[in-house]
Amino acid sequence: MGQSLVQNYIHIVFSTKYREELIYPPYEQELHAYLGGVCNELECPVLIVGGYTNHIHILCMLSKKIALMTLVQKIKAHSSKWIKTKDKSLANFFWQDGYGAFSVNPREVDVVINYIKNQHEHHSKKDFKEEYRSFLKTCNVDYDEKYVWE
Repeated sequence: MGQSLVQNYIHIVFSTKYREELIYPPYEQELHAYLGGVCNELECPVLIVGGYTNHIHILCMLSKKIALMTLVQKIKAHSSKWIKTKDKSLANFFWQDGYGAFSVNPREVDVVINYIKNQHEHHSKKDFKEEYRSFLKTCNVDYDEKYVWE
């Protein structure tokens, strides 16, 4: 085959360190835009970025030119450095070490986009830990609870 053709929709989820509630206006939308910009620069076209006070959801197309682990590392490193320049109160902003990444069926992309759009409403009923456990269960991911939150 002479050409490499790739279409991988990836839903990436990660939280602030210790799930601290640090993502608020006026920086919330700006952070989402920044995260999307990093994805786009790495040739991983972003479809949507959203989240809540202590975590982020990114839906993007994973480029054939970058490993998922490298994409997430660069997203976190660049955005952590950037947000610290926004306000002195964010000087101790860090992302938690791990992340979740879930493949998305092309027929389900709109469902995931709507889910990410409605994060604020969704989290009036369910906290991040419940949400993340639900993703792990739905995707049949084996995990050890004691290592997920550290």
